[in-house]
Amino acid sequence: LVFKLQTKHGVDHFLEACSREERDEWAADIRATVNKLQAIDNGKLMNQKDPAESRLHNINLSKVLDSMYDVHSGIKLSNHVEQGSNYSNCFSGSAVVDWLVFMQLTLTRVEAVTLASALLEEGFLRTVGLRSVQGLRTAGLSEQFMDDSTALYGFSDSLKKRGSVKAERSLSAVELSGKVIKRGYLLKQGHQRKNWKVRLFVLRSEPAFLHYYDPTKDGITPVGGFSLRGCLISSLDDNGVPSGVKGNIQGNLFKIITKSDTRYFIQAPTHQEKMEWIDAIREQT
Repeated sequence: LVFKLQTKHGVDHFLEACSREERDEWAADIRATVNKLQAIDNGKLMNQKDPAESRLHNINLSKVLDSMYDVHSGIKLSNHVEQGSNYSNCFSGSAVVDWLVFMQLTLTRVEAVTLASALLEEGFLRTVGLRSVQGLRTAGLSEQFMDDSTALYGFSDSLKKRGSVKAERSLSAVELSGKVIKRGYLLKQGHQRKNWKVRLFVLRSEPAFLHYYDPTKDGITPVGGFSLRGCLISSLDDNGVPSGVKGNIQGNLFKIITKSDTRYFIQAPTHQEKMEWIDAIREQT
């Protein structure tokens, strides 16, 4: 039931519908709207081509964000006061524009504002305080970001704050450094509510880890994962409901028991995919 949207900046957004019919209707309506917008843009391009806009389209927003996180050359987080309220781990709009102009030497200040607006539009940055929120509501699409020392912004809540991301990255760098062996969408049962959620699973080797990501989030940081050392994996019969499993069982179920005795119940779309996942994981255990 999941479908994907990819923005003009190459950022993927995963959405889950309630039924196949709704998924197909949403996909068709969005595609029709995109085609109309492309037709309008193509008409504009025939009249006038803006070289600055072409330069901005060639900039990878994810790489810009990584540079903003950099300990040595990234943007500096600090505490600010706006209308009597204290805000921590944020930066001013003018500081972001200054940084973008300095790092992207070919950009003018106006182009840097447009690039910052794209970061805000894609959800990489968020507004902090009233000033930036008001600017977001009143500005045009290409200038949602305010080049102002009194307008405050921060990294999105869906991303790690720069102050804490370094420590976590150092801890998970080894387990995320392995070669990707297999990836795909599976249903996973939650440990608390026992509900089933679509997750993007990624199997890595050397070291052997299985991570899973929430398709509705940023796709950068896994929401869970575990080492495959000492794990047991087994296929479960579709007849009846195994102990510890609740909810809607569509079949093609398998179970992983970690070395710490944590049980993961997972459903694959087809029997063939289930066996492929079992064989791939078993090779790494």
